[in-house]
Amino acid sequence: MTAVEDRQLSPYTGWTRGHWAAYADRLLAAAGKYRSPAGARIDLPGPASRNGRVSDGLEGFARTFLIAGFRVAGEGGADPGGVLEHYARGLAAGTDPASPEAWPRPDELGQSKVEAASIALVLQLTRPWLWDRLDDAVRERVVAWLATVIGQPYPPINWVWFRIVVESFLREAGGPWSAADVEEDLAVHASLRRPGGWLSDGAERAYDHYTGWALHLYPLLWTHFFDVTGTLCPGSLRHRWGADLRAYLDDAVRLVGSDGSPLRQGRSLVYRFAAAAPFWAGALTGTSHLSPGLTRRVAGGMVRHFGASGDLLTLGWHHAWPAMRQAYSGPGSPYWAAKGLLGLALPAGHPVWTDVEEPLPIETGDVARVVAAPGWLVSGRRRDGIALVVNHGTDHARPGDPRSDAPLYARLGYSTATMPPLGSLPDNAVYLLDADGRPSHRSGFSTCYAIQLPGGVLAAASQGRVRWVDTSADDSPDHGSGRSGPVVAGPVLTVVSVVRNGVEVRLARLDDPARTPPNAVNDSFLASDARNESFTALRLSGWPVAGETRPVTRTCAEPTGNPGSAVSATAEVPELRSALRSLRGFTTADVVAESGVSPLGEWTATPYVEAPPQPGAVYAAVVVLDRGGPEEADPSLAIAADGRHATLTWPDGLSAQVSLPASPPEDPPAGAS
Repeated sequence: MTAVEDRQLSPYTGWTRGHWAAYADRLLAAAGKYRSPAGARIDLPGPASRNGRVSDGLEGFARTFLIAGFRVAGEGGADPGGVLEHYARGLAAGTDPASPEAWPRPDELGQSKVEAASIALVLQLTRPWLWDRLDDAVRERVVAWLATVIGQPYPPINWVWFRIVVESFLREAGGPWSAADVEEDLAVHASLRRPGGWLSDGAERAYDHYTGWALHLYPLLWTHFFDVTGTLCPGSLRHRWGADLRAYLDDAVRLVGSDGSPLRQGRSLVYRFAAAAPFWAGALTGTSHLSPGLTRRVAGGMVRHFGASGDLLTLGWHHAWPAMRQAYSGPGSPYWAAKGLLGLALPAGHPVWTDVEEPLPIETGDVARVVAAPGWLVSGRRRDGIALVVNHGTDHARPGDPRSDAPLYARLGYSTATMPPLGSLPDNAVYLLDADGRPSHRSGFSTCYAIQLPGGVLAAASQGRVRWVDTSADDSPDHGSGRSGPVVAGPVLTVVSVVRNGVEVRLARLDDPARTPPNAVNDSFLASDARNESFTALRLSGWPVAGETRPVTRTCAEPTGNPGSAVSATAEVPELRSALRSLRGFTTADVVAESGVSPLGEWTATPYVEAPPQPGAVYAAVVVLDRGGPEEADPSLAIAADGRHATLTWPDGLSAQVSLPASPPEDPPAGAS
């Protein structure tokens, strides 16, 4: 660290702009050691992506170019490290078809469409100091290389912004571009808008960090840095996007833990602190309602959370853990974390650097809110500093989808302190075990409701037919969704979550296995698949906790009949505890401990409770994730249920009634008293 921490200006992180700049410089220096002779590639160590080493080298160039561009722009063109010279050499070589380091064109390789956007964005951002000083021949080659995006097919997800950014730069550089392409891509973006400022990364229920680091980032930067006034982007559209970002940031700031960790949910988590990007986009474009001090606190917390892990970003979380990567991930992929350094494009005198840091919402009090679009109950307690979501609306699928669960989307819970393990049994799930011990899947469920009741009680429910999927023959690329294969259908499972003071009560009910509710699954799913009535157990699993040593576990596996003796299971690592206690129906409890299944530690443990499955019966358990301390599973929490409704009564006398929807869902949940 090149500067002493300033705990007066930055009481929570200690970081000033000097720390940010020094960290960016170290990242550039560490990656620069892997620069190719002509400078067109940064060939970082690690397993190659499916696109190959040449593409991976372009990715390393383009994504570190973002860091260089933000750094130079924020200094008004000053470049004491001479980094732009290195990238100028790379631009000349990469766009030269005769060079041994020539880049694959966007019309030849899909990944080049992604990296072209980063290159175009930085060329626009640093135009006076780089683009305007390039030789005419180099500029012509760069335009020709970028122009191959025109008319090319782009998937209707966040990728449409890559083409918008590239063609907008071409327009300003006097090159070819297509107004029809831009119009088409803006229509796709409009189709991705969801309530509350959220955007889905495609037609599926794909809610994740792409909402912030792509779908909110590029529109605002586009309107700020490019000449898009008039027909390309009317004022009403800019106003709508600004309102979307403000609403989204109001939720997103509550999805960061007091330790700076972003929510560990969704694909491409190797991008790490790229999750800070939308906060900087709001500050840089003047659209955010978050104060400058809070903006620096949330972004700085995220960057510092990873900054101690070294100056070379690897395929992993804090450290290398290649199992986290998707098929498209290469050694250069993690450098999209550069988006989280966008604030360096703001000069030293900007209020985000001069105002005193302000605390995160979870540092000033407990958090409880419903986020409608992804179907999340957001919860967090100041004393623990853990932000968590209970998930009844996100699975990277559509209702009726017959694929397997995607662990980073379809779990019932995600937090800033845990990560779904790649183990043999699912965490944070309610599932059935078949005769071979295989767990069922829930993707394709229907969201029944997600609401806030009086007394600060949050409630949500989801429902769908579970299934067993043989995915052994599916070798398709992993883009976040579940896997396909022969399906054996099971019964309809309804799950309800009730959250108060950061503690969840999770309820479950199985419908008659022979009953086929309308609209529960698609026709082909029902027509082509067998029915499984040989399941052996209903299991409810809790939060996974990970550490370098085997977690401490405790179970009360059999009820004794005495008050407070219900079955329970607990797993603990230093400063983190996962606990389950049966409230109704579960008869046994245990903990699954596995090694090598999480980037957060060598050992991972997940508690569960279990019972023989009985159609129509209501099962319930208290689900806790905390930092330890007094036991949260208070035995005096009472529950009464009749199969259609459940009433919870807490020790302080507050009661809440929720519905356990029939198939299809019909009754809205009742109120609380």
